[in-house]
Amino acid sequence: MKNIACIGWGSLIWDSRTLPIQRSWFHDGPLIPVEFARQSADGRLTLVIEPNAKSVRTLWAKMDDMELESAIEALRSREGIPKSAIEKIGNWSIDDEPPNHIPELPEWAKSVGVDAVVWTALGPKFNKKDGEVPSVEQAIQYLKNLSGSYLDEAKKYICHAPVQIDTEYRRRFEAELGWNPIRWNTTLGAKNKCKNLL
Repeated sequence: MKNIACIGWGSLIWDSRTLPIQRSWFHDGPLIPVEFARQSADGRLTLVIEPNAKSVRTLWAKMDDMELESAIEALRSREGIPKSAIEKIGNWSIDDEPPNHIPELPEWAKSVGVDAVVWTALGPKFNKKDGEVPSVEQAIQYLKNLSGSYLDEAKKYICHAPVQIDTEYRRRFEAELGWNPIRWNTTLGAKNKCKNLL
């Protein structure tokens, strides 16, 4: 068994579901370049690793005692990723080289006392094209054109994203759409309501 951390920056934080983590999320995760760059089937623009984005301080949680393969499977199941796409769950162990977009991972892992890490490794997607990154103007226009449950889900996701995930797109969403972040206690839940959420 290993001490395994799960790194998060999006819905894992407020909706872990059955992910086997220990109590709460810590705010001192490694720096990772993420952005609202993946269009989902339910209308959301979700946060994913985007190599050209500015790196932000992510969050992390310690997983229950298990082997790395079990941690990968648990995260895959929570994310609804098919078993045939298991490579969409990133993982690193203490003897591995650091991932391309998380060069500080070995040093960070040592500092928090973990020897393996898992994270969601989905990439950008827009207009049904994998790898396509929407510009911030395209993202804003896309969100403005949503309605009904698609709009509700998109607002909820952006407003619920942890405050420290301070990306360029998020600042523009706040300025132009008024979609301000809620303040979360990662153990107890939301501290205030998202303005203009519904």
